[in-house]
Amino acid sequence: MTDLKGKTAVLTGAGSGFGLECARIGARLGMNLVLADVQQDALARAQTEMRAAGAQVLAVQLDVSKASEVEALGRAVQNRFGAPHFVFNNAGVGAGGLIWETSAKDWEWVIGVNLMGVAHGIRVFTPMMLDAARKDAGYQGHIVNTASMAGLLNAPNMGVYNASKHAVVSISETLYQDLALVTDQISASVLCPFFVPTGISQSQRNRPADAVPAKPTKSQLIGQAMSDKAVGSGKVSAAEVAQKVFDAMAARQFYIYSHPKAIGSVQIRLEDIMRGRNPTDPFSHKPELGLELKRALRAD
Repeated sequence: MTDLKGKTAVLTGAGSGFGLECARIGARLGMNLVLADVQQDALARAQTEMRAAGAQVLAVQLDVSKASEVEALGRAVQNRFGAPHFVFNNAGVGAGGLIWETSAKDWEWVIGVNLMGVAHGIRVFTPMMLDAARKDAGYQGHIVNTASMAGLLNAPNMGVYNASKHAVVSISETLYQDLALVTDQISASVLCPFFVPTGISQSQRNRPADAVPAKPTKSQLIGQAMSDKAVGSGKVSAAEVAQKVFDAMAARQFYIYSHPKAIGSVQIRLEDIMRGRNPTDPFSHKPELGLELKRALRAD
């Protein structure tokens, strides 16, 4: 699909990061935009910006982890624009710490947003898109799920996040194969960014009040500090990644990487699996980082 003018895109996590940058590209291309975000002020700013750019906009505040709220979004999209042509299941949160220190509330929050948010988006919008494809031989659609390089690797002190993003990669690969069984008009991609300056490292700002820990553990504080540093120092911008997403959709490319060179670490992990060897030290290329983390975690 090359002419996107008048086509409709649904974007979760549209108030910041990749969601916002994809919306900006969509506005420039004359698309109808459905903006969804849990943070009302960020959503309102995005809505104002996109309307000023000339886009037709439907903005909805919601929590993607809530099935009923995503279902209501689907009805609102259908009523306003009809079936969408593009769905960006992008909303996500970050959390870290030693895996045994991850509370039940931590698991519920991260899995709820990162995994179930994607699952609800697939469940709600794919049938709408398939119905549109059946009715119109010229209809073309695409679904992009935002995972992470953490969905292909297993960095230490990030267990709950790793688990959620591995699951997103898995369901995205399955979605791609399932769609290929039933239609040639709709396909899918998975976005696996590395460290890119977005709001992901400050996800606590949108954490539900009942899921906020009374006191973060040492490993969680260390994980937060390391995430802040890594994300904040990223050299590839969210805008550049958003353009990669649109280029990949045009090329019907499934895997989308912000940092292609990072795939070398994925190859090592797969070789570990294929050869049955123990997991390779994730800091073997930068041993000073591993030593820093060990010292911090073992300090009294």
